[in-house]
Amino acid sequence: MGEENLDLGTVQADTSSSPNDEVVQDLGSQNTYIIRPNFSQKFRPINVKEMIHIVLGEMLSGKTYNAEETTSWTKDIADTIKKRLKDMGHDRYKFVVQVVIGEQRGEGVKMGCRCFWDSDTDNYAQDIFMNESLFCVAAAYGIFKY
Repeated sequence: MGEENLDLGTVQADTSSSPNDEVVQDLGSQNTYIIRPNFSQKFRPINVKEMIHIVLGEMLSGKTYNAEETTSWTKDIADTIKKRLKDMGHDRYKFVVQVVIGEQRGEGVKMGCRCFWDSDTDNYAQDIFMNESLFCVAAAYGIFKY
């Protein structure tokens, strides 16, 4: 067999600098990856619970259970809670709001949830509203976006 010569050529690196090189270096030295919320922006369950309590009182006081209207009530309550959560200044949080309305018949109801999250940054709050006709359980979950 004969020898084969492969000439791959020479590759020369471009050593001239461009105006964008400085920008790339500046971005590399800045820390923009936030893994914890600021102390003032942290999801605080006690404050959120108070807000949920106020919303439930405002929206359900004086109402009687009506199976046809509860669907729209739950959506309105959840939207109001979510809007007020955003207004509380929780930057970089995702919110999940769950609202359940049922008829008050003297029977017991149990709710539970399981979540996989960061216990240092994520949290939840819930509150219950009851009158002679209905009960409502609202839960708000705040999950920090890394």
